[in-house]
Amino acid sequence: MSTYGFAAMLAPRSVAVVGAGERDGSVGRAVIDALRAGGFAGAIRPVNRKYQTIDGEPCFANLAELPEKPDLVLIATPPDTVPGIVDEAGASGAAAVIVLSAHLGRGEAEPIGAARRAARRHGLRLLGPDSIGLAVPGARLNATLLAHPPRPGDLALVTQSGTVASAIAAWAHRREVGFSAILTTGRSADVDVADALDHFAADLHTRAILLSLHRVDDARKFLSAARAAARVKPVVVLRTGRHQAPETEPQTHTGALARPDAVYAAAFRRAGLLAVDTLDEMFSAAETLRRQRPFPGNRLMIVANGRGIGALAADRLAERGGTAADATPETLEAIAPVRHGTSKNPIDLGVDAEARDYAAALGPLLACRGNDALLAIHVPTARAGARQTAEAVAGAVGEARRGGDRKKPVFAVSVGEDAEAAAIYAKAGIPLFATDSDAVDGFLHVVRYREAQENLMRTPASLPPAFKPDVETARSIVAGALAAGQSWLDPLSVKALLAAYAIPMQPCLLAPDGTSAAEAAWPMIARGEPVALKLVSPDVVHKSDVGGVRLGLTSEADVREAAARMVARVRTLRPEARITGFAVQAMVPRGNRRELIVGLAEDPTFGPVVVFGTGGTAVEVIDDRSLGLPPLDLRLAADQIFRTRVSRRLAAYRDVPAADFDAIALVLVQLAQIAADLPEVRELDINPLLADADGVLGLDGRIRVERASTLGRDVFHVKQFPSRFAIRPYPVAWERTMTLKGRAIRVRPVRPEDEGLFAAFFAEIDPEDVRLRFFTPMKHFSHAFLARLTQLDYSRAIAFVALDAADDTMLGAVRLHADANHESGEFAILVRSDIKGVGLGYALMRMMLDWAKAEGIARVEGSVLAENRAMLAVCRRLGFETKGSWDDASIVNVTKRNQ
Repeated sequence: MSTYGFAAMLAPRSVAVVGAGERDGSVGRAVIDALRAGGFAGAIRPVNRKYQTIDGEPCFANLAELPEKPDLVLIATPPDTVPGIVDEAGASGAAAVIVLSAHLGRGEAEPIGAARRAARRHGLRLLGPDSIGLAVPGARLNATLLAHPPRPGDLALVTQSGTVASAIAAWAHRREVGFSAILTTGRSADVDVADALDHFAADLHTRAILLSLHRVDDARKFLSAARAAARVKPVVVLRTGRHQAPETEPQTHTGALARPDAVYAAAFRRAGLLAVDTLDEMFSAAETLRRQRPFPGNRLMIVANGRGIGALAADRLAERGGTAADATPETLEAIAPVRHGTSKNPIDLGVDAEARDYAAALGPLLACRGNDALLAIHVPTARAGARQTAEAVAGAVGEARRGGDRKKPVFAVSVGEDAEAAAIYAKAGIPLFATDSDAVDGFLHVVRYREAQENLMRTPASLPPAFKPDVETARSIVAGALAAGQSWLDPLSVKALLAAYAIPMQPCLLAPDGTSAAEAAWPMIARGEPVALKLVSPDVVHKSDVGGVRLGLTSEADVREAAARMVARVRTLRPEARITGFAVQAMVPRGNRRELIVGLAEDPTFGPVVVFGTGGTAVEVIDDRSLGLPPLDLRLAADQIFRTRVSRRLAAYRDVPAADFDAIALVLVQLAQIAADLPEVRELDINPLLADADGVLGLDGRIRVERASTLGRDVFHVKQFPSRFAIRPYPVAWERTMTLKGRAIRVRPVRPEDEGLFAAFFAEIDPEDVRLRFFTPMKHFSHAFLARLTQLDYSRAIAFVALDAADDTMLGAVRLHADANHESGEFAILVRSDIKGVGLGYALMRMMLDWAKAEGIARVEGSVLAENRAMLAVCRRLGFETKGSWDDASIVNVTKRNQ
């Protein structure tokens, strides 16, 4: 239901409290007191059949007796009574219910399930159970169990945990930090964090969102909402319970590397969220985001009145992966009178520094182009108190800004509590921190948020045209294995499946016994190639654990002996294991090749994940890995590689040439495509994958398969696709070829790598067409603008591009963006004027409407200039209703309801 009903829930005219009472310490009493203390202007109606009055005010036996319809109903009663009260609230006309009660169970047969069903019958929004309520300080609504009423501000706090909400609210109360809203979802019978993200992303009173969660139940819904929110404002996320054990025991190296905490981290990164690990970090991020907007660059200059405290900050910056700024010679010369020692960063002003020394240093440093931000650290001394230094720092910053320089961010540390200094920094808009490490973390939070935004908007490279997987062959391999009752593909099937996706693997031969293995090895040995012998058993996943791998064998006798030893060892260690034979491979000279591991793992929440890292038998001990959620493009794959330590070894060093980075990235994209095409593939290892300047080569691979369960028809596709995907992949089923008046035209969904295509289109199109589309002349189309057109969340938006089949030039495009409730969508269309009259505009509109219908979007609407008669004619032909805009006579609003 998403944001449906949020307006009434967050801005009620009247509130009823079912379970209100007079006993101190009771939930019903506490929430009544909170509403009154918060100054709620509407009616507060206590409901409890045990009382006639509460605090002298009438108390009602049930909701039906209230003198008016309650917009919001708070429930603080025993668990088994909650479903009936929810039903009663819906019958009374309420818009939303907050269940403060706990212990309603988990399943549909428990009270939580009955409460959910009752809410849905009435179209009622339900927050909780196990919620501590919600607060909207600007509306003087405090329907919470918080110790202190929150102050108005521009941070929205969304949590699943009431205790985390209480801790953040207590911190905010001490620091005078305000909130646009605080919302605790509890166990999310209806309203969940994704719904809240959708609402606060569009809320004009919210500048940043603080999110605390323990688990995600609907990964696709969450990621879609998170990605949409992160594109418009900072979202800081703290996950509790990060180190809980996985629900199932992994059977491959990639499965072991894809721990739940790492998968969540990968999901947050993909969505553009700023992830923190502790409440302290969240507080630091909140403080920074409250006073500091994102800024370009990542180089920090540190100024302190002491070498030691400055060095601590520099150490923290280095440990957290930050970048220290360099001071230019001119800047160093300008601050020489107040600078102690030779350090260029941090700048040491000396323990005897006075407040004016900070002003003398900050002026040139603020003007210096060698840094992007400053951190001023002050330890109060007899020569310079906290207040005087704060005035000097604030004065220098204000003077620089008045001088016309860009507003270079400044962060401050004043050791020790000083209310006067804090007030001065707050008035100047300078984030103040208690410690150097908090300040550095705050600086990095802003930097990483901006980097996440840039990553969301970066344009990926196009995939090689030659990458056209043989999906049918791969599917037949999997189907054959499943029909034979196999859960692990044999080595030849593994290589055949990977070959279907153009992933190069070292050839191997299968032999049923040691004698046959020796015979298979002989041609290789005769060529002077040592061989590797590997055990083949459907019951032994990790061959090395049972001595099932022997390398460097140089004679037939060695092969026979190795095979006999393997069999004997397996019979001792795993007597129940079935041995189906041996795999024989020619040894590959390692030379300058790097050992990597790549593969797929299955997460119970987010579905398939792509794994990359350092390969070999000790991958889990080394634990150098990164995870990515499919679908992947080459940019996302490159980012995933760069997040590992082994990525540094892929570059050239000494006399070793760089590995073929693009080939490695392509393998990750190919694996993501396997996950999309073959839902039966649940785990996949290629370990090691050797990489050097000439490309990549896999030596050993394992693939586990099981029948994919069908969880119903997916509304996003004409045909079904694996519902376990957390991010909706490119909708290939919507590619079309059409002929319009003898002209062949290809129409397909827009891809992220189409930015160059759109840039060329806008560069050549008639300016009048642009004016009719955007309602104003436009000469420049920025990267950010084009990225928004081409980088789509297919769960919320679609854009179809029309290409000339002869030369792939762009002829036009249509776009539809659905609202958060997926009930209506707004369209836009632009077609080149030189091909108008062939029916392309109509065809694109028809295709967009077909998409909307398949999506279940009930209403499609748009705005058209009244002078654009051709577009209005197309709309009328398609059944759109037209109506003049009430505030602009030059615009016509068009609307069509999908049947």
